[in-house]
Amino acid sequence: MKSIKHLIVLSVSVLLFGCGPYSFTGVQDLKAETFQVNYFQNTARLIEPGLDRDFTLALQDLIVNQTNLNLTNTNGDLVYEGEIVEYRISPTTAQADNTAAQNRLTIGVNVRFYDKDEPDEEFEQRFSFFFDYDGSDQLIGAQKTAAHEEIFERITQDIFNATLAKW
Repeated sequence: MKSIKHLIVLSVSVLLFGCGPYSFTGVQDLKAETFQVNYFQNTARLIEPGLDRDFTLALQDLIVNQTNLNLTNTNGDLVYEGEIVEYRISPTTAQADNTAAQNRLTIGVNVRFYDKDEPDEEFEQRFSFFFDYDGSDQLIGAQKTAAHEEIFERITQDIFNATLAKW
């Protein structure tokens, strides 16, 4: 009976501690303690008011919520900066009467990432995503908000994965 208890304790110990610490976001053993997200200016041809602020906040929120890094305004160990370089609405499918059956909003962001402790990890990369909606709809109000949120969620997660999760 005593050996069964020892076996159970040993098995549980191996399961809990055998692989080291694990994070469900994929972030492990960061040397950094702080990060900063500089304002992402909107340089796209089509300017959507407030898009730059909303994107900057979305990226900050994602990193705050998925890591134990502290947000700072200056001298961050990790620095994110860049521009919104694309905001485009285009038809994706046409109908017989030459009108769009479906439209696509595409947002593209150019990101520069700097790591004070690991300069080899620094890069500049473009991230983009899209939102499709019915061609007869206008991209206004709640639908525009939902489109921006869905696109931001995907782009910020891709940025997070490329910089911190290393996926």
